[in-house]
Amino acid sequence: MRRRWPVTVHHAERVPATGGVILAANHVGVIDGPLLATFSPRPVHALTKHEMFAGRLGGLLRATGQVPLDRFHADPGAIRTCLRVLRGGGVVGIFPEGTRGSGELRRFHHGAAYLALVTGAPVVPVTLIGTRPPGGGSNALPARGEAIDLVLGQPWQTPQQPWPRTREQVAATSVLLRGHLLSELGSALSQTRRSLPGPLPAGQSEDDPDTGLVENAREL
Repeated sequence: MRRRWPVTVHHAERVPATGGVILAANHVGVIDGPLLATFSPRPVHALTKHEMFAGRLGGLLRATGQVPLDRFHADPGAIRTCLRVLRGGGVVGIFPEGTRGSGELRRFHHGAAYLALVTGAPVVPVTLIGTRPPGGGSNALPARGEAIDLVLGQPWQTPQQPWPRTREQVAATSVLLRGHLLSELGSALSQTRRSLPGPLPAGQSEDDPDTGLVENAREL
């Protein structure tokens, strides 16, 4: 990737060196997932829509430990995989917005908050900047030589909640987490003196499923 774009990782030291960690990133462009997997300070198992696991790419994703996710139906298998990674001291990557868009966290699914609530693992915000050109479509790539910034924010943590966990607890935790991620996003933009590319062009928006990541999973 660095042959095509200069990539700068800011504040890698904010990712705890050991123990389970959740990286929660904004989602702007098609290369966000590969960037997160490639430049994370620690190996990351990123939740990836299961449509990406077809063909040769699927073999690569599985070999590098990425986690297939059915975004349209309850997916307890993906949850179990993430919990196993976190409880084993690994790193899980997740895009709370669910799909590519403005990257401003206007939509925010509950998966990251649920994993934090179940495991007590810290959540490190990740702000991706420059991964889609302004006005570009969902599959648009930044021009060759365009700078890309990956800014890691201050970790956020919530006390581990033993079973049973209610939807209300997950929703309330998600509100707090979103507020922290928004604050760190603002800090990242201020620090880099850059801006996000804005919304996708009309008619380019991906489906925005009400992801089944935490649906019917309170017993896990």
